[in-house]
Amino acid sequence: MESIMVLQIQLELEPLYSTLATDPVLAEVVEQFVDQLPDRIAKLVDCVDGSDWESLGRLAHQLKGAVGSYGFGSITPFAHRLELAVKVNESEDIVRRATADLIDLCRRVRKGTGPQSNLVPDSATAP
Repeated sequence: MESIMVLQIQLELEPLYSTLATDPVLAEVVEQFVDQLPDRIAKLVDCVDGSDWESLGRLAHQLKGAVGSYGFGSITPFAHRLELAVKVNESEDIVRRATADLIDLCRRVRKGTGPQSNLVPDSATAP
């Protein structure tokens, strides 16, 4: 049982690569998006720290569309979950947890193709 839990943790920490990273036309644009992710993460953190829920919801909505467009479709449900949590006025704890989950996933995003096994299928869903 313990080895299964260790494997699960390792899988959760593996880097994520775009499904479009091997596309010769889109690879450069995907890399630019990945380069901009730290700024997007910082804006999410600033919104949470400042309790600026309206801006947080807007940023989550923008990120929801962007991640799918750049081949990180498995992140989309997490951005949607945050957007919805803000929209329906969930508790601050729920909004903060949804933000943390989204940020954790975004921090795993990497440039390049990585090992084929780490490509994120767009059909993956949020827990």
